[in-house]
Amino acid sequence: MNATRPAAVIVLAAGEGTRMKSSTPKVLHRIGGTTLLGHAVRAARATRAAHVSVVVRHERDRVVEFCAAFDADLVIADQDEVKGTGRAVECGLDALPADLTGTVLVTYGDVPLLTGETLVALAEAHAASDSAVSVVTAHLADPSGYGRVVRDPDGHVARIVEQKDASPAERELTEINSGIYAFDADLLREALARVGTDNVQGEKYLTDVVQIARETGRAVSAHVIDDPWQTEGVNDRVQLAELGRELNRRVCERHMREGVTIVDPATTWVDVDVSIGRDATVLPGTQLLGATSIGEGAVVGPEVTLTDTEVGAGAQVSRAVANLAVIGDGAVVGPYSYLRPGTRLGARGKIGGFVETKNADIREGAKVPHLSYAGDVTIGEGANIGAGTIFANYDGVAKHHSSVGAHSFVGSHTVVVSPVDIADGAYVAAGSALTQDVGPGQIAVARARQRNVDGWVERARPGTRTAEAAARARAAQQSPSTDPTPEDPTP
Repeated sequence: MNATRPAAVIVLAAGEGTRMKSSTPKVLHRIGGTTLLGHAVRAARATRAAHVSVVVRHERDRVVEFCAAFDADLVIADQDEVKGTGRAVECGLDALPADLTGTVLVTYGDVPLLTGETLVALAEAHAASDSAVSVVTAHLADPSGYGRVVRDPDGHVARIVEQKDASPAERELTEINSGIYAFDADLLREALARVGTDNVQGEKYLTDVVQIARETGRAVSAHVIDDPWQTEGVNDRVQLAELGRELNRRVCERHMREGVTIVDPATTWVDVDVSIGRDATVLPGTQLLGATSIGEGAVVGPEVTLTDTEVGAGAQVSRAVANLAVIGDGAVVGPYSYLRPGTRLGARGKIGGFVETKNADIREGAKVPHLSYAGDVTIGEGANIGAGTIFANYDGVAKHHSSVGAHSFVGSHTVVVSPVDIADGAYVAAGSALTQDVGPGQIAVARARQRNVDGWVERARPGTRTAEAAARARAAQQSPSTDPTPEDPTP
């Protein structure tokens, strides 16, 4: 094994998180499209450690269920009744092989901005310093609430003191303890066995391991980082929002530096798993969520929400919502379109204003431009669906599928009562209600013959303004012309 590669990472995720005031465990709250714990596990996995252990307790079954779905190879460790971070780490260590040696990193399930790069750098610095303990620290302008790092004259960490226990001089220190550590596994195991709970809180403190290491003559180093956001944990909804904004800012900045135009990052939200191609443009008010991917040169926005949706190169999506949909190269969507799961729009196709689709395969060059519902339907290449068309796919019991052939035309205000198959090269007259298949080259007319009933308004709606208007118009039609007869020009 590489000497700088940690033997294990222990992620502490047992806390109750009462300040969140939530029925959801704190570590399962989400920012950037992933749970807080998910961010922590990804950072841990980036170290390529042989083992990653997650320590659980509060809402144990829900957290374990998430872990199993997110990363089935995680080692689950249960914290017992003994409180404190020291005991949590001890439980995490006990779940790992008894003969484990090397470096053990300790991190938390509620520190979502901590990166794998930082953990790798910590492991490398720890190995290079030959220390028994290395702690990630940062300098804060306002260190209130944090434990302070007290160094000895040689610059090594002498001890870590909590703010409530710090002297006035120690409170002036700006270097804070992040709680993120690298330990020699043997030292950690031995020291935790000596740590007791004889303190005001009755807890087993992880910081006591630092003191024990010093007492045994082992070196304790500080790994200072210049990005304090990575040490920030989430304790309440305010901090959740703050860290969410900062994470989003970083994600948007990364995409912009890779060749994406994001016109207004402040109103654009991009999840961490989203991919965006070079020269794509993201307009204000857009949310790109889940595993959404945007092709090169596409224009998305304004006011678009895409979840787990694929947008092809050069496509345009405006004021639309899409979920589990595929939008082909050069296609146009919007405004005010709703693409539900199973929608596939082919290259250069169109889903226009106030159109809803679901489980719809709309093929290359086909168009559903206006005010329509297309559910459970295949629309062939180059077909055109007129305004106000509805594919009535549900009979109250089951869903049914219809199809429209290549280069066929469905007139406006048509209802296709599924299942119906319209063949290639067919027409459907406007206003039809189709219940039968249409063959190639046929035109289907499924509507009643128009019948005009004279005098109906005067008889059925007497005294109304409509009846009065009809009477005036009828009288005007029946009266002789009052225009003068032109004179005969001949003498």
